[in-house]
Amino acid sequence: MAENQKYQIHMQPGFGFLELIDVPAIVAGCKEKWFNQTLCKVNDHLVRLGVFNEGEFHWHKHDNEDEFFFVITGELFIELENETVALKPHHGFTVPKGVLHRPYVKEPTVVLMVETDSVMPTGDK
Repeated sequence: MAENQKYQIHMQPGFGFLELIDVPAIVAGCKEKWFNQTLCKVNDHLVRLGVFNEGEFHWHKHDNEDEFFFVITGELFIELENETVALKPHHGFTVPKGVLHRPYVKEPTVVLMVETDSVMPTGDK
């Protein structure tokens, strides 16, 4: 199975301007192991919701985009080449462009991510 087929990734914004975004309802309806939904576009950036119920993402990097993670619930681990960062609820962390990383969870975790609209979530090859 190709790496990107392990994940449910929806790049098209699910909500437009002046629409209420009910994050708890999205989370409650998510049964996938690794789910990612673009909530909306703000200027040239995407606000994305990650519902990571179990497992890990593959090692990857983004050559031209930084990636911001903000944990809402659970705990997100971001493995870097020389360390692992643990993010608990209300912790944020930015991975700069070009840095190899691998997010993973040990428990169901909900994360907001902010990235430019040019990002390829599975990384640049």
